[in-house]
Amino acid sequence: MPDTTETITHAELDLRGVMCPYNYVKTKLKLETMEMGQVLSVIVDEGEPIRNVPRSISEDGHAVLKQEKMGNGFRILIKKQN
Repeated sequence: MPDTTETITHAELDLRGVMCPYNYVKTKLKLETMEMGQVLSVIVDEGEPIRNVPRSISEDGHAVLKQEKMGNGFRILIKKQN
């Protein structure tokens, strides 16, 4: 059965059109302003951004909850862990 529960997000960044590594830097800076356990929704372009942002954020110790295709980009749900 598909997961139909909607994850509650506390903030959103639309970084379509933002070049690497700036999209990662903006994501990291936003996470620093959030409380532990909050969820950030980040929208990025295909290609390098969707490959690099989730990997780099995971390496920083945060949890990537979901990656999903949406329109002309991807939505990444990130749970702040530290």
